[in-house]
Amino acid sequence: MNPGLLRLAVVGSRSAYGRLAGIAGGVAVGVCLLLLLWGGANGLAARDDRGAWLRETGRPSVTAPQTTDDPTASGPATPVPLTADTMLMEANAAEIFRDQLINRRDVAFLGLSTVKIPGITHPPQPGHYYASPALQRLIESTPRDELGERFGTFAGIIDDAALPGPDSLVVVTGAPEAELRQSGRAFLVTDFTTEPYGGSAAAYSTVLSIGALAVLFPVLLLISIVTGLGAAQRRERFATLRLIGASPRTVSRIAAAETAVPSLIGGVLGVVLAIALRPAAAQIPVNGTRMFAADLTFGWAVAAAVVAVVVAASAFVAAHRTTRAGIGPLGVTRVVHEKVPTMWRVVPLAAGLAAMAAAVVLIRVLDARLPWLESPLLVAGFVLTLVGIVVIGPWLTRLVSRIALRRARTTAGVIAASRIQKTPVATFRSVSGLVVAVFVVSVFAGGSSIIESTEAPPARPGLLQPTSLHATVGTGHTPGQVAETARRAGELPGIRSATVGYGPAALSAPDAGPEIYLRAKDAPGLGFQDIPATESVAVDASFLHYWTTQPLALTPAPAANLGELVPVVIVLGTDGSPEAMDRARTALNGSGVTAIPAAAPSDNSLQSTTRLIQGLAVLAYLGMFVAIAIAGLSLAVATASAILDRRRVLRLMQLMGMPASVLRRIVTREAAVPLLTVLLLSVGLGFLVAWLMVTFIDDTYRMAWPTPAYFTALGLSLLLALGAVIATFSLIRPNAAMTATRFE
Repeated sequence: MNPGLLRLAVVGSRSAYGRLAGIAGGVAVGVCLLLLLWGGANGLAARDDRGAWLRETGRPSVTAPQTTDDPTASGPATPVPLTADTMLMEANAAEIFRDQLINRRDVAFLGLSTVKIPGITHPPQPGHYYASPALQRLIESTPRDELGERFGTFAGIIDDAALPGPDSLVVVTGAPEAELRQSGRAFLVTDFTTEPYGGSAAAYSTVLSIGALAVLFPVLLLISIVTGLGAAQRRERFATLRLIGASPRTVSRIAAAETAVPSLIGGVLGVVLAIALRPAAAQIPVNGTRMFAADLTFGWAVAAAVVAVVVAASAFVAAHRTTRAGIGPLGVTRVVHEKVPTMWRVVPLAAGLAAMAAAVVLIRVLDARLPWLESPLLVAGFVLTLVGIVVIGPWLTRLVSRIALRRARTTAGVIAASRIQKTPVATFRSVSGLVVAVFVVSVFAGGSSIIESTEAPPARPGLLQPTSLHATVGTGHTPGQVAETARRAGELPGIRSATVGYGPAALSAPDAGPEIYLRAKDAPGLGFQDIPATESVAVDASFLHYWTTQPLALTPAPAANLGELVPVVIVLGTDGSPEAMDRARTALNGSGVTAIPAAAPSDNSLQSTTRLIQGLAVLAYLGMFVAIAIAGLSLAVATASAILDRRRVLRLMQLMGMPASVLRRIVTREAAVPLLTVLLLSVGLGFLVAWLMVTFIDDTYRMAWPTPAYFTALGLSLLLALGAVIATFSLIRPNAAMTATRFE
């Protein structure tokens, strides 16, 4: 290829340099986002792998041996003895501090145990603990009676290699074997799992894949749009080259080279930008914790591959477009008319929705577990739906433009509708990024709004008060010990009442009664108002359950019964302050008489399985921001490119006496018609796809009304669209100079 021809075609004017800078800048943004997405996906996978050991469920610590008389009958459960290669572990799922879940593991082991706990050199002795750096900082900055007394004596820090992120709250405490066996919730561990999310791993990975694709698609649209910047101007330069003897093949090579060079520069800048933004991206919290900066490393091989693919794709597209345009010595020798969009453009969208619906029906209706088919169907359906929105857009735009042309009463309306009808594909392409962004925002908003149907009821008489905590009493404790624990807890600051409930046996025992017995004088501290005039009262045991929504009534009970019963629960009423709630938890959990950690009605929202999806809400809103920002940039570039490509037509209109204000209205209508045509469709499809995804994960979830952030995002999208169009108004007059009407 002649270097002189390349220089003549690529450089030589301010507009040429501006075009090259625009291509390089757009590609830089796209490559940066692609690499950050890749690094984020790898980072989430690495984070889940590090925290997989926290999901270890082990094997039962007791066995039920068969009796000699009847081999099918079960005898009394007997403990499985500890050995050097086993460890007794209890996963405390209700250790909470200031509305934050603490992953606590209590362990008991033999002195020569070979079981290795990730991140710890050797297991802690009874009364000692290992904590993550974030939790230890929290313990050191908080009064001991609110947190530190729950764990014992500090023994060391859990290594980062065993923590999901720098904000993870994890603690491993040592406990006596007898204490763990008494709880009945301990299990034996010989090794730790490497499966991050157990049975839900496939659904979790599917959600992440769809989220990444939802952000990736607008990035690809941006790269596609910026590489086509100034296409009409380049066609005139290529016509000049054809006039001085360049062959069509040479012109195509030059077109590829002039796109590849700025794309390569932009790709390299994108890699540098991604490296610079990596520490900032690691600060985004996902599911309660940030990432380590090293998690977002994407590797030089990946960076080189992304840049190479982007450069090669942009060069190929540029060469193909130039060859297809048929540029001759006197300009474009043949007009490339757009094919009229037909109804067949509905097929990709319908196929995508059908694939997603089939995945949901397969797993929820037919109850057929086919992991090799379910997730691919959902992901492929989502991709087809994204592509389908872009494919169906021109067809809908043309239908609307025909209606608008018949109803047009102004010059701007007639011209804009006529152009849209003749070039629906090119017209819709300019707003396709924003249309996809609205769809993506709707998917993210719908998916992150799910809630479970069971919620803690509000404060009402006859229900467990939201500001109270309760803990069941273990076996083997005398009424005096339990009463003393309640008395000490009731003397703490912020504790308003301390009530002991009685029953025939521990609540976890088979012979536990259906009611809890109280002293009548303690009933007001539990929120009861209509109290029978007796010394003792009884209430149904479901009073302690957060899902109880109907108020319960007290019934009279013989006073003599309390002396024959055993304490089964301690309920502490607080003033509702975070300090008092944490102080009450610490007092109950560290008392040694409770079998199950203290719980409050509001704890359900923290321990709900919905957290798996709601924990990705931050990523969802980040995806909204990225999609909207890219869409606004794409719209501005596409609209400016359209004006540059039509500068001769615009100037001829001005020479005929058309005011610049009319030209601006034409440009505005050409952007507004395709956008508004598909906007409502994108919103509806977004929430439909979100519902299909949520149902695919768990059909017990239900979607709530979108948060104000969603409507803010929609408003921002429209403002960006308006701003992008207004920003191009300044291009109308300068690019409509006298030389713009010259034909060579």
